Amino acid sequence: MTDPLQMNSRMPDNFYVPPGGPPQGEGPSREIYRHMGQDAIFGLCKDFYAELEQSEIRPMFSEDMPAASKKLAAFLVGLLGGPPLFHQLYGPPQMRARHMPFAIDEHARQVWLSCFRKVLQGAESKYNFPAEHLPGFLEFLDSFSAWMVNRKS
Repeated sequence: MTDPLQMNSRMPDNFYVPPGGPPQGEGPSREIYRHMGQDAIFGLCKDFYAELEQSEIRPMFSEDMPAASKKLAAFLVGLLGGPPLFHQLYGPPQMRARHMPFAIDEHARQVWLSCFRKVLQGAESKYNFPAEHLPGFLEFLDSFSAWMVNRKS
């Protein structure tokens, strides 16, 4: 597999850069980790990847979905106020570069968001997700996923 951080200088004709650049602002509350803890974040990501596994965008993901879910969980742990697990295990996130080998259009983004929204239903009780921070987290997912779009629809 090609190293996603070493981009080929030839971009596809339908390559796309979202307007406005990467997500701006503070991101989701770093208090979320304090409420949920690492195990709940890993559980949320495991359930999210189980949902993705049943989706039409499944072919975009690694064959090892449990390992992929752990990578996302490591990223979210640090983002939500815990230790910088992703950075410690995999290096700098550079998420747009890591996703560049995959053709992500607006439809794929919407499927991804739909899977996340489904898993977040009842997140307060399932994962001890603090209800007051759920809107900010959803807003982050929306802007983050928009930045991952790299192909025109």
